Amino acid sequence: MIIAYTKVLDETMKAYAAGQRLIANRGGTRSGKTYSIMTFLVLLMLSSKRPLAIDVVSESFPHLKRGAMQDFDDICTGYQLVEDVNYKVNRTDHIYTFMTGCVLRFFSADDWGKVKGSRRDILFINEANRIPWETYRQLAVRTAETIFIDWNPDSEFWFEEQGLNLRERTTEIISTYLDNPFLGDEQIREIESQHADENWWKVYGLGQVGRPQGLIYNRWAQCREISDGSRLIGRGLDFGFTTDPTAIVAVYQQGGELLLDEECYATGLTNDLIAERLRGVQGPVVADSAEMKSITEIHNFGVRNIEPSLKGPDSIRNGIQILQRYKLNVTQKSLNLIKELRNYKWQADRITGENKNVPVDKFNHALDAVRYVALNKLTKRLLGTAKAHVNRLD
Repeated sequence: MIIAYTKVLDETMKAYAAGQRLIANRGGTRSGKTYSIMTFLVLLMLSSKRPLAIDVVSESFPHLKRGAMQDFDDICTGYQLVEDVNYKVNRTDHIYTFMTGCVLRFFSADDWGKVKGSRRDILFINEANRIPWETYRQLAVRTAETIFIDWNPDSEFWFEEQGLNLRERTTEIISTYLDNPFLGDEQIREIESQHADENWWKVYGLGQVGRPQGLIYNRWAQCREISDGSRLIGRGLDFGFTTDPTAIVAVYQQGGELLLDEECYATGLTNDLIAERLRGVQGPVVADSAEMKSITEIHNFGVRNIEPSLKGPDSIRNGIQILQRYKLNVTQKSLNLIKELRNYKWQADRITGENKNVPVDKFNHALDAVRYVALNKLTKRLLGTAKAHVNRLD
């Protein structure tokens, strides 16, 4: 077996061998944190002389599935591990039992029964800054030996706030994209092109602790699913193709709150493929009015309920102001929308640092789709104009 060594893997091995209780991996984007920790856990289970119970936890199961679980699958494939030869799988409960007797289990931190009920030898919390301190504490007291955590340091969280309470027998490993020897040149160039965004570069480029500055949306939370009794307002459609994704988000309302569900976030979609995803859906589809040719084509492909967004003067800020009136509830599977909410912010004055009331044109594809719905459907003044636009398409 050829082991793909990285700085994080090497330092993780040393910290574990030294008997550290908490091994904390703080780092920038693409530094190999999660992949290296999962590699170590696989190697440990393959070589262990005693059965170990290991749990891998993240904030939600969709996040876990696209992150640590995907890395685990890639590592098993790379090491040519074979199901029913090297390990057995319970796919219902996401449990992997290795032939050494070690058991690896994946579950999300929102499953409070598993958080409080399970016991283990080793714990790995992926993106630990996304789970509350009390959740960490419940998991930690049920962990007999070693705890691994990793995170992107976009702001301080309980690891810093708890201070010396976490420092005894703790190793903190700091890494950046430069510590990952497997990144391609294009990935490196893309990361280094973000130098101008000072806070982004500090966090994701250098792996240093940043502070959330000028975030546009602060009143939002994750939810498991769209709750019963919610009323569908419509779907927003923001066009993309090569670099930018096409985003489709369903928007529901319940009282003074909006519920958002990401249905599409993908590049390379032509108008016929977009129409396939939208044909037959209930409620209006509100699309970016800057793409009237695409709207007309999708309409002609059979999506008769599509309409252009009503932008008008200063429509970006107007749409944002409409959405800021509501608490936003985002389904856990809406991973790209969640990422945008955590990163969409106002431009800051280079001298004073004050917000300029102009959004940075990044992390806004799914959010723009939501904004189009807000402009057309959440302002009574525009409803008559919206109907006139739809009539013209027919």
